[in-house]
Amino acid sequence: MCGRYAATRSPEDLIEIFGVEKTELSEAAEGQEDGQAAGASPVPTETLVPDWNVAPTKEVPAILDRPVKGSDDPRPVRQLRMLTWGLVPSWATSPDGGARMINARAETVHEKPAYRRAFASRRCILPADGYYEWVTAPEERKLEEEGKRKRARKQPYFVTPADGSVFAMAGLYEFWRDPSLPGDHPRAWWVTCSVLTTEAETAPLGVGPAEGPRALADIHPRMPLMLTPDKWDAWLDPSKTDVGEVRELLGAPPEGLMRAYPVATAVSNVRNNGPGLVSELDGPEETTLF
Repeated sequence: MCGRYAATRSPEDLIEIFGVEKTELSEAAEGQEDGQAAGASPVPTETLVPDWNVAPTKEVPAILDRPVKGSDDPRPVRQLRMLTWGLVPSWATSPDGGARMINARAETVHEKPAYRRAFASRRCILPADGYYEWVTAPEERKLEEEGKRKRARKQPYFVTPADGSVFAMAGLYEFWRDPSLPGDHPRAWWVTCSVLTTEAETAPLGVGPAEGPRALADIHPRMPLMLTPDKWDAWLDPSKTDVGEVRELLGAPPEGLMRAYPVATAVSNVRNNGPGLVSELDGPEETTLF
């Protein structure tokens, strides 16, 4: 799964990497004449700050292709926006469930009512430096199940591309209209997103820690679906609506691209932030692991 990640690249970097044409909010949602959607914000340079501890319900940078509202040009324009992490389906009666819909399984996303419409035409990329995952040793889990330990100790790992490139997570975005507010209210529309996940690689890591897991599957059975650059244009293309064709883009990236290393347990607290969270430790803090 993906429940926490780091996103620290500047708007200038993201614009160059993804070929972004527009960084201001060009529209809020279909049917909205004026105003700005809640959960979708312009991306002025001074407000997109590095975040080393991105958690659900936070606003996150997203890359998407969409026509500019009010323009005579119908072509999709590549945009950099801020979306709220935690997808709220268009048919939801409230946004309360969004915090639980941070991930969508790549294997079934085309079938699930909450995701299938977005999967067909509202796909995005969520750029990250990497993601965090927590490992519980089998012995710790057994003690917890036997009631001998109230809470198993877990060691966080940071997973990131070994070459330092952007971790382009496949995502979906959706619009939700708050029926309790008038259409011109600034909080009338929400634009939210979810990260697609897939089975974790069982092949050896490109760069592994000195001790500990040798493959991503040793850390967790799921991982965010990383899109390689050759898939970016097709994934973002809103005219590509054939489910079968889109599903072909869900294949796992080549093996051996990732590195993983232990980081301080401070990342477990969402109030902590800063570059120290991704600093590599010499070994796991929780010495019972591995």
